[in-house]
Amino acid sequence: MYESQSNHGAKKRTALANFMFASRWLQLPLYLGLILAQCVYVYHFWVELVDLAMAAMGSKEALDHIIAAVAVPNAPPPTKLNETTIMLVVLGLIDVVMISNLLIMVIVGGYETFVSRMHLEDHPDQPEWLSYVNASVLKTKLAMAIIGISSIHLLKTFINANAYDVKTLVAQTCIHIAFLLSAMAIAYTDRIMSATADSAKHR
Repeated sequence: MYESQSNHGAKKRTALANFMFASRWLQLPLYLGLILAQCVYVYHFWVELVDLAMAAMGSKEALDHIIAAVAVPNAPPPTKLNETTIMLVVLGLIDVVMISNLLIMVIVGGYETFVSRMHLEDHPDQPEWLSYVNASVLKTKLAMAIIGISSIHLLKTFINANAYDVKTLVAQTCIHIAFLLSAMAIAYTDRIMSATADSAKHR
């Protein structure tokens, strides 16, 4: 009788554990939402690229869109498509690409790590980093991607440095340095944890 009750209790615990484990699929709508955000970024990229190409061919409407996109507060807007304007637009496109890369890492790496395996081991297009991705590696790669995005924004600010006051320039530089230090701390913590795990295995 006691053994029957024990088995019944084990089945209940197993059912509860299975239910809790299945709750990971609640993250699926979040990743699908990020895919939708990726689509928005692709659309935005092509709009900016088409505007740049049309402005280069003399379109006044496209030039107005470009000027509005790169306009800086407290600075006179450019009146033509010069080298600085082109550089700012291209940096904006690179920024979109880097954010898109960040989204891909979160979508693919997060799904693989926290939801379900994709079984891409034999796929010719499997990302190299996905073969050894885990929560720690994902955090490090995300931190590096954020540093790249921050670098682009800082470069855009320095190109128009005359339009910003010293406090803004210093604040953005300090924020970028904070991102760098955070990434270094994450990488160092990961190294310590890996060394601890390796030493535990060899005991």
